[in-house]
Amino acid sequence: MSEVGWPVELAGVTESVVTTLGPNDRWNVAALGLHEPEGGGPVTATTWGRTRTWRNFDAGREAYVQFTRDPVDFANAALSVWEVDDPVLHSADAWVEVRADRLADGRECETQWVEWGLYPETVGVERRVVPTTNRGHAAVVEATVAASRLDVDAYDRETLLDRLAYFDSVVDTAGSDRERTAFERIRELVDAEW
Repeated sequence: MSEVGWPVELAGVTESVVTTLGPNDRWNVAALGLHEPEGGGPVTATTWGRTRTWRNFDAGREAYVQFTRDPVDFANAALSVWEVDDPVLHSADAWVEVRADRLADGRECETQWVEWGLYPETVGVERRVVPTTNRGHAAVVEATVAASRLDVDAYDRETLLDRLAYFDSVVDTAGSDRERTAFERIRELVDAEW
């Protein structure tokens, strides 16, 4: 029996989108940071709080990690409650059906966290692409991280708002139309002014 691997090389923290099957038979879409394996261990991810992803991982439900370059899909996954009928998004360049096993858990500043080991079971590659570096896309991803931490006590809100303003200016000057649409979506989803 051959071991199923990841369709991409993971280094540092790789941002992905995950769909998990909910109790309503719909697929919840969320952003998920993948940590590269250490010392022969699995790829890991951490959920913070009692999110839908945490609930579905904890219940052992089906899950698909996806690699998408679509900034609007990423912004929606990171900052909204988004459910779909199919486990793989149209924008996914590749996907991995995973089994999520709890490795560790704890609390930080009153927030529960769980570290999960992600074990690939099935892999699909939809498109092979030549990678490019786009500052606008990177700014959208970083903005979703800052926005998701605005109401977390461990982070300084004013610092995060300053970051959002900076990322907004990067998207304005270096982003494509799709990145600008993604940033508009971030503004709609975040209850803050920057």
